[in-house]
Amino acid sequence: MLLTPSDLQAIGLTLQVATLTTLILLVMGVPLAWWLARSPSPWSRPVGALVSMPLVLPPSVLGFYLLVLMGPNGPVGQWTEALGLGVLTFSFPGLVIASVFYSLPFMVQPVQNAMQALGSRPLEVAASLRASPLDTFFRVVLPLCKPGLVTGVIMSFAHTVGEFGVVLMVGGNIPGVTRVVSVQIYDHVEALEYGDAHRLAAVMLGFSFVVLLALQLYNRRQRASAT
Repeated sequence: MLLTPSDLQAIGLTLQVATLTTLILLVMGVPLAWWLARSPSPWSRPVGALVSMPLVLPPSVLGFYLLVLMGPNGPVGQWTEALGLGVLTFSFPGLVIASVFYSLPFMVQPVQNAMQALGSRPLEVAASLRASPLDTFFRVVLPLCKPGLVTGVIMSFAHTVGEFGVVLMVGGNIPGVTRVVSVQIYDHVEALEYGDAHRLAAVMLGFSFVVLLALQLYNRRQRASAT
């Protein structure tokens, strides 16, 4: 199974986007999940609905609005241009930002579910031992929510690898800059290069199977250790 140099370039770029997106989602998604799981604020439900919207929105819709916001006439695009950063559309940073928004629920929801299942007892015990809120979060909450964190990381990474509509709308199709694997497969099909499309699609198929199998085995091991 031989891949073309452009295929390998697209795979490398996809892995870069997925890795950076997952790291950003860890930093911003875990605190957001904690707030959604524990906050009594009436704003938690609308914010939770906004976070979950990429699950039901067509990717082209989300990509279109991100394109408008980050474009030269959008508020974000005008702000970045005023800072001398240029517009984010059709660039690697814009691709990462779009991926963060699109994959956000795949990080937040598993972690939020784990934190909600945690209950209040561990927090009460930590408070009785005079642990600070920060110590409680890092030494009690996160270790107990490890299965949710692992699930969120794996699903966020895999979902980012496989995205198409959002990255095409926001990033376009620039070789070495925004042309990820899904767009590369589309290019092969459009050019009637079905052999190249088949080989690259087979790589993605194998990757998806391995990721989901690993996740199932991990969850089974966690259930077995809990009993």
